This record gives sequence, C-alpha cells and structure tokens, in this order.
Amino acid sequence: MKRFKIIVGITILFALLILVISSVKQPTTVEKTDVLLSAEQIRLQQAKARNYLQKKEKLEHAIGKYFDKAIKSGAIVGAGVSIVQGDSIIISDGFGKRNVNKKDVNKKDKINGETVFRLGSLSKGFAGVLTADLKEEGKLNWNDKITDYIPDFHFGDDENTSHIKLAHILSHTSGTAYHSYTNLVEAGLSVSTIAQRFTHLNPISAPGQQYSYQNAMFSLSQEVIKKVTGNDITAALRKRFFKPLGMSTVSMNHKAIIKNTNVALPHAKGRKGWRSLPLTNKYYNAVAAGGINASSLDMAKWMRFLLGHNPQVMNKSALKEVFTPFVEVKGHSKYYQKWAGHIKSAYGFGWRIHEFKEKSSQKNIKVYHHGGSVNNYRNEIAIYPESDLGICVLLNSNSKIARTVIPDLRAIVRRVYKSPIKEKSLQNTYAIVQNVE
Repeated sequence: MKRFKIIVGITILFALLILVISSVKQPTTVEKTDVLLSAEQIRLQQAKARNYLQKKEKLEHAIGKYFDKAIKSGAIVGAGVSIVQGDSIIISDGFGKRNVNKKDVNKKDKINGETVFRLGSLSKGFAGVLTADLKEEGKLNWNDKITDYIPDFHFGDDENTSHIKLAHILSHTSGTAYHSYTNLVEAGLSVSTIAQRFTHLNPISAPGQQYSYQNAMFSLSQEVIKKVTGNDITAALRKRFFKPLGMSTVSMNHKAIIKNTNVALPHAKGRKGWRSLPLTNKYYNAVAAGGINASSLDMAKWMRFLLGHNPQVMNKSALKEVFTPFVEVKGHSKYYQKWAGHIKSAYGFGWRIHEFKEKSSQKNIKVYHHGGSVNNYRNEIAIYPESDLGICVLLNSNSKIARTVIPDLRAIVRRVYKSPIKEKSLQNTYAIVQNVE
C-alpha cells in the first residue's frame, strides 16, 4: 500500500512537472507570434505611409499647377491654401507674391503657409462657434433677447424690438435691409454706437422670417459676448480657441498686421495690371463681422477643429449647432448656388449650409461654407463633414476665381485620391516613413 502511494505521488508530481514545463514554453511561442505580427503590421503601415506620401506629393503638384496657372494668367496675385483630411494637415502652403510691386522676388517675398491675410467675413464663422461654446457653458442662449444685453438697442416699434433674439442676428434674420449700416462699420464707429442707430431704420420683415445679409447687425454679437464674458471678443477667441489650437499667426487689429513682416498685401487690377494697396483699418471695430487676420496654416488648424478633431477644446454636439440650418437662402443667383449638383442652401450661425448631389454616387452631401471679402482680399472656406475634409483659400486680390475655387480644389482632391480618404488619423505617418528604407 505504501509502495502504491509512492508510485501515485510520483505520477502526480511528474504530471505537474509537465504542466509547468508546458506553461513556461507556451508564452515563448506566443511571444514569437506577437513579434511576427508586429513586424507584419509595421510592413503594412510602411506601405500605407508610402502610398499616402505619394498621393500627397501628387496632390501638392496638382494644386501647385492650378495656382501657377491662375497667377500666370493674371487671375490672381497670390494665395494661401490649406487642405485638411481628418486630423491631418495635407497642405498648408502659399503660391505667388506677397507684393506684386517687388520686381526681384526671393524666397522671403513669396507667400508661404505662415503668410497672413485678412479674413473678412470668414470671421463670422469664428463668432458663431464662440457663441455656441458660451451657450454650452450656460452663459447665454440662442433665444436671448438682444435688449437683455444691449438696453439701448431699438429697431422698429417696441414689440418688434422685443422679438429680436441672438439667433436672429447670427443668422441674418433680424429684419434689417441688406447690408444696413455697413457704411457705419466701415467708417469706424464702435458697435455700441451703431447699436443705437437702428432706431432710425424700419424693418423689412418680422424677426426670423427673411434672410438678409448683414455686417452691422451681426457685429452686435460681440457686444453680447462682452457682457457674458467680461472681456471683448478678441480676448475670448484667444483664450478659447487660438491659444489651445496653436493658431500663432492670428491677430485682430490693424496695428498687429502692419507690424507683421510676413503679410500678403491686398491688390487691385488696373489697365496696367496688378498694383498693391495699403492695409486699411476697416472692420477691426467689428471683429465678429470681419476683423480677423490669419495664415493658411492657422486656417488648417481651425478646420481640423471644425471637423471635430479637438473635442477637448469644444464639445462636438455644441459645435454641431452652429451648422444647423436656421433659415433657407432662396434663389439660384449666388455663386455657390451655381456649383454643380447644388440642391439648396441655408444659413446657420455664421455659416452657410449647402446640400449637393454627388454625380458619382448620386448621394446628397452637406457642405459648411463661407466667403469673405475685405480690403481687396477674397477668401473661401468649406467643410465637407461626410468626407472629413476641409479646404480654405486666401487670396490677396479680389478675383473671379474665388467663385469656383472650392469645387475646383475638391475635384482635384477626389481625382488624386479616387475616393474619399478612409484613414481618419495619420498622425504617425511621418514617424513610420522614417523607418522606410
């Protein structure tokens, strides 16, 4: 019996030993498998990186060719161009001259990604997003009455005045005639002073009923922002967006842009060709309507944010409210209504929202868009949410090319990539490429 127990004990011990040896060997096998899988993944990533860089180079060449042709034909003087895909900046560059009067152009005289332009009405998009951020914090509401923030404001009779809300001035539906008091903005009057002048005007419609583009009325939003934050709009934009997004070339006053040594001067075309113009101080009193200066690099960072790739800066759902249609923009005469596949347009808060039908897929797509013009600068920005794509073009001349530059560049992007880029994040692309032999 004793002998039997010893045999059983040895057998059990032997079995346990086999289990221990097996458990020790198994991780080694798994570890080797992991190494093989990791190597395969790196190889695939490197192949993807090569493909990405090849297409990026092809896109840069095609975009360069497009703008070189426009410059040689005399259509434009120069441009700052940015294209963003997902959270990656594909292109942020410049073409042409900062000042056409300079005959001997060297590298320092050429427009680059950090060359500053005046944005004009692209500024409205910043004001709309800032207001949405403040709403998200509970500091204001779209339905707040303007008189709650600007007691001296009066437009029409008392009843009409009491019905004008923040949403109305941000969507150009306050009932003011087209471009009412833009002349006062350009004359340099303070927005608080202009607010008191509306008492001399008569409404063309009840609030919320009719779209009528404004600068003066829209700029009242910065007075609301000042009341709820205790700071002017410039401080609020810097703190909430420009600083956290790393938008280092942005400025919002005349003195700053004059001091900047990397500025694309505005130009006008005469019988003898293009000539440079001085930088005026118009619209810096109405920053919300048209007083922001920025480079193509900073606009790339801004578009990356608008596509939702910086959720730590602003809640995505709050950002979405800005791009929600508030009023239909009727008609077919606007340049963007003539883009291929156009179905309808609307205005949200500082942004136009278009719907188009794609010829290739026959699917309806949305485009968040705005144009801007000030001091002979002409600019365009467009966000394609379904494609996770952003395009911005800044021109230092008032050129007809601005009417079609957005669909033109999108067509180039689609031609190069054949279909929408699927990769949402390419942050590690360059790190991978460095290991490619």
